[in-house]
Amino acid sequence: MREFFNLNYLRDFLNTPVKKRLMGNFLSLLFLQGANYIFPLITLPYLVRVLGPEKFGLIAFAQAFIGYFIILTDYGFNLSATKEISIYRDNKEKISKIFNSVIMIKLGFMTVSFLILSFLVLTIPKFKNDWLIYFFTFGMVLGNVLFPVWFFQGMERMKYITSLNITAKLIFTTSIFIFIRKMQDYIYVPLISSLGSIIVGVLSLWIVYKNFKVNFTLPDFKGIKYQLKEGWHIFISTVAISLYTTSNTFILGLFTNNTIVGYYSAAEKIIKASYGLLTPVSQTAYPYISKLVTESKQKALNFIRKLAKLVGIGTFTLSSFLFIFATPIVNIVLGPQYQQSIVVLRILAFLPFIIGLSNILGIQTMLTFNLKKPFSRILISAGLLNVTLALILSPLYQHIGVSIAVLVTEMFVTLSMFFYLEKKGIKFFRGKL
Repeated sequence: MREFFNLNYLRDFLNTPVKKRLMGNFLSLLFLQGANYIFPLITLPYLVRVLGPEKFGLIAFAQAFIGYFIILTDYGFNLSATKEISIYRDNKEKISKIFNSVIMIKLGFMTVSFLILSFLVLTIPKFKNDWLIYFFTFGMVLGNVLFPVWFFQGMERMKYITSLNITAKLIFTTSIFIFIRKMQDYIYVPLISSLGSIIVGVLSLWIVYKNFKVNFTLPDFKGIKYQLKEGWHIFISTVAISLYTTSNTFILGLFTNNTIVGYYSAAEKIIKASYGLLTPVSQTAYPYISKLVTESKQKALNFIRKLAKLVGIGTFTLSSFLFIFATPIVNIVLGPQYQQSIVVLRILAFLPFIIGLSNILGIQTMLTFNLKKPFSRILISAGLLNVTLALILSPLYQHIGVSIAVLVTEMFVTLSMFFYLEKKGIKFFRGKL
């Protein structure tokens, strides 16, 4: 265990010449992730105080609901299409075909999503009462469709959009402080968020056309069918993941009220902002490991082991900090109205550590080693476990019950992946393949 936490690995990692490009991409993604997490975290203390737990909970519930449509339009392309682009990055004709097929599929799914949303919002009273919130929030789906993160990941050139993304998020953050002045302004929060997302999407498409010379043409049926097939297992896995991420807020909202959702979602946002710092690591490493596996699985595993040590050190430290200082964090970030969020933050505090390890085991290892089916089965099992626990615990213990369900489920995911890989002979602490 002493070797596992040896910081010399960090020095060796950074000094290796082959890692220079990875570090450049990592720093670009870190700034990008800063725009996605740190700027909203700046607005969080302001919003929770101005809106109060009830309206903040309503917005969180709407975002959880719309999150299902984002999952549908993503369809696993953030991993499957990333891998394809990474492999064919030097073939402009091939990457144009991949790009056009993926974008066309995402637009098609978005159209279906909007029709489903319209039907549900206009027919179900719970949604109909706040119909404008849901339609404003749906703008995030459009922004997500237009923003080809998967393309830039595959090309390992995320720096092109980092500055634009940060600029857009800065505009969003400024707009929150300018236009949201009282509780009644809650209706404009999802509108501002959606506009920021759409701006980023449009600007990123312009970069794809101008800097990468991708030709925007209608894709053929064969290309669409292939991309749907490649993304299927990852899509199913993503749906399963949503059963123990997005669904928790949604289920809690169905069984309780907006105020209880506000307590849970406020603490959850702090946790998500914390483990969101893992995203640059994941997005930088995945295309590199995908390519490295095709050259040498042993080299890929050696790299993954070093990455696991770095992630383990960082996330354990972060989780310990969140657990120990949960009370002052809630008082400073959320305010006195959210004392019920303290217990939620403590229960979820070690998620950054647990999720960090499961990302290494699942995304960086199982997917790159083409273990898609067992990866999907583990996440589907976890999703079913979480929904079962949430349905039982939410009516009984409300926000505390859902928090326990999330923690148990994430532990199940990490342990299942670890033991499966050990069984397959992919050992993280010893030996060769």
